[in-house]
Amino acid sequence: MIRWFAFFVLLALPTWAEEVVLGLSQDEVAITTSFDGSEILIFGAVKREAPIPEGELGVIVTISGPPEPVTVRRKERRFGIWINADAVEIDGAPSYYAVATSAPMDEVLGIRDNLQHKVSIPSMLNSVGAPETVLDASTFVAALIRINTNAGTYQVLEDQVVVDQDTLFRTRIRLPAALTEGVYETRIFLTREGQVVSSYETAIDVRKVGLERWLFALSRENPFWYGIMSLAIAIIAGWGASAAFSLLRN
Repeated sequence: MIRWFAFFVLLALPTWAEEVVLGLSQDEVAITTSFDGSEILIFGAVKREAPIPEGELGVIVTISGPPEPVTVRRKERRFGIWINADAVEIDGAPSYYAVATSAPMDEVLGIRDNLQHKVSIPSMLNSVGAPETVLDASTFVAALIRINTNAGTYQVLEDQVVVDQDTLFRTRIRLPAALTEGVYETRIFLTREGQVVSSYETAIDVRKVGLERWLFALSRENPFWYGIMSLAIAIIAGWGASAAFSLLRN
């Protein structure tokens, strides 16, 4: 009885047999003192063992930076001054997040699969620590999304994934200059009729190198000597500017 039940369940499931074969233009990003951002080319193909299924193929690409806790505060004017009022903690908000799609989001991905795989920006953010007095915690999440979107660290790139002949796909995603060091998780989803039929995960390693890496390590491992060096550089720079100004006056 159980075997027949499992058999009929399998018959009821979608019979899509598609798999992502992915490529990256680079899987490492080096942050130097002159780093002003980097553009990543993500391309791939759909591997099949059967004819192309009916229905439009959707492709979604996401890149997520290292998560970090964020506290969003709301300011209110009281007694003539602006003060911090309510606050909501957002646990594990990505320092960077981009989602690129081959069509509008609501056309390529259904609500259930979006929540399950945490694809869109609102679905992958978790608000915790909201006090009982805060009845509109969702507005704090919306504020964080708006701030990071304006800063370019959160990006929604609809219709930016090019799909050729239901088999090949490609997109370009621009990483901003202000990147947090760490591993950037990259996910690719194939969808049919709003359902995820295949997914693939890889990673892009973002690291400081050269002088930038040395200064970062010094500030963390030897903060005292880092402060002394910074003070010495400031004194030398001030003295040099003063000497140059004196020469120009003479």
